[in-house]
Amino acid sequence: MTRSPPSSADSIDITGYALAFSGAALFSTKGIFIKLAFAEGVSTEATLALRMLVALPVYLLILLSLLRRNPQLRTLLTPMRLLSAMAVGALGYYVASYLDFAGLAFVTAQYERLVLFTYPFFVLLFGVWFFGDRMSWNLIPAMLLSYGGLLVIFAWNLSVRPQGLFAGTALVLGSAITFAFYQHLARRQMLVLGTALFTCIGMSTAAVLAIGQSMITDGLSAYGSFTPYIWSLGLTLGIFGTVLPSFLLNAGISRIGARATSSTASFGPIVTIILAVLVLGEEFTLFHALGTAMVLLGSWLFARREARNRAKAG
Repeated sequence: MTRSPPSSADSIDITGYALAFSGAALFSTKGIFIKLAFAEGVSTEATLALRMLVALPVYLLILLSLLRRNPQLRTLLTPMRLLSAMAVGALGYYVASYLDFAGLAFVTAQYERLVLFTYPFFVLLFGVWFFGDRMSWNLIPAMLLSYGGLLVIFAWNLSVRPQGLFAGTALVLGSAITFAFYQHLARRQMLVLGTALFTCIGMSTAAVLAIGQSMITDGLSAYGSFTPYIWSLGLTLGIFGTVLPSFLLNAGISRIGARATSSTASFGPIVTIILAVLVLGEEFTLFHALGTAMVLLGSWLFARREARNRAKAG
């Protein structure tokens, strides 16, 4: 008697992918709010701190609630595990965020999102180099197509407004590399601590570091001059650009893994491009259309072939 092949519904975690897509879409809005804050004269450090000032109380309240409702979680938090979770959280939500925010001071929100969008490729490479994953060579053409699209937009920017382009690209690319490495480390933390507990510890650590950095560089007096509009930007950035997407993304990682989660980010650049044109008034030329199409097509091919590779391996 022959066995029928498993259906696609059995092999695809729809909930996991939905969580990852939602997190990617919300995270993609942060560049818009950051640019609006920069336009008001807020520094990179203060913008990141505003985001974290809003987010920190939320994460601390959730953390206390988790520990109160589930006392057994406290037994998981050995000093070594706690320090590891704090370090991984600082890498993904402080270092990567700061590099991204700093890069946005030099490049457009559209270009920033597309450069950051290359992190799934680094997830793949780091998985092979450091975490024992198997290399899938059929993914290389998709990666090259996406990087070709970035080169198209990079060349246009270089001919029109080259000031700060190399610095901005390097900073955002550094953020993508850092975040890719974080995804592998975060999955291992969540397998032990769970998604919610790890997210609260990691984000709280990143928030304290970001706020402390701003207190040193900007001083407490700088916050007294912020208008209600600036505080509203910080509130929106903290809730919709940080708290909600961080839980959604980490929940996606815990269900479908780092590589699959990273491949769902293709919806993010579309959201950013639409908002950047409508809200920030950024240009969207034929070169932007061509480059964006190449990046998104490369990502779609990457995700499709990755899903097939996972199905064959399973």
